[in-house]
Amino acid sequence: MISRLISHVPHLLLRPVYNLYEDYLLERVKSGKVPRHVAIIMDGNRRWARKMEKPPWYGHLFGSRKLEEILEWCRELDIRTLTVYAFSTENFRRSEEEVNSLMNLFEEKFRELIKDERVHKYGIRVNVLGRKELLPDNVRKAAEEAERATRKYRNYVLNIALAYGGRSEIVDAVRNILKDALAGRIKPEDVDEDLIREYLYYPNMPDPDVVIRTGGEVRISNFLLYQIAYSELFFADVYFPEFRKIDFLRIIREYQKRQRRFGR
Repeated sequence: MISRLISHVPHLLLRPVYNLYEDYLLERVKSGKVPRHVAIIMDGNRRWARKMEKPPWYGHLFGSRKLEEILEWCRELDIRTLTVYAFSTENFRRSEEEVNSLMNLFEEKFRELIKDERVHKYGIRVNVLGRKELLPDNVRKAAEEAERATRKYRNYVLNIALAYGGRSEIVDAVRNILKDALAGRIKPEDVDEDLIREYLYYPNMPDPDVVIRTGGEVRISNFLLYQIAYSELFFADVYFPEFRKIDFLRIIREYQKRQRRFGR
C-alpha cells in the first residue's frame, strides 16, 4: 500500500506542470489554423494489452474509450470531421475469438452512439465506411441504425472505417462507375477526379488535413489511399490507449507550422 503510494508521488508532483503545459498548448493551437479533418489509424491496442498482461479485447475496450476522449478534443478545437480506422478487411484474418469480441464491441458502441446525448446535443453525424456486407448482421444493423439516427446532423462528422480497405474502396468505386457507364448514365470522358469522389464510400468527403498513426509503426496500412494524397502525416510512438491530449495538441501545433504547397 505504502510502496504503491510512493510510486505515484512523482506523477502527482508533475501533474500541475503537465496541466499548465497542456493549457498553454491548447491556447496556442486555438490561436492558429485548425484542421477541418483529422484521420487516425488507431494502432497498438493489442500490444498495449499484452504489455498490461491482458487479452486483446482489453486493449480494444480501452481504445474505444480513448476514441471518446478524442471526440471531445476535436469538438473543443472545432475540428469538424474525424475519421478513424477501426477494422480493416485484412483484420478478418485474426483469430475467431478476437474478431468476435471486436464485433460485439462494435455493436455495443454503435448502440451507445445512438443513445449518447452528446451526439444529439452537438449534432454529430456518424458514417460507416467499408464493405458492410462483410459484417455480421447484428453489427451491420447497429451501424446502419446509428447512421439513420444521425443522418440529419451537420455540425460534426465521425467516420468509422469498418471492414475497410483503401484499395477495396477504389475497386468498388471503379465497379460502380463501369456499371453506370454500361447503363449509359455516364460517358468515359466524364470520368475525372471529382466524379471518382462521388463513387467513394462517403461521396465528396473532404480530404484529411492530418493523418495520425499511433503505435510506433510508420506506414499507411491501406487507409484512405485516394483521399490522403496531400495530407500531413504524423506517426506517434505510443500505443493508442496511451495517446494523450498533449500528444494530440503537439501534432496539431506541428501541422500549423508546416507549409502546405499541394504540389505548387
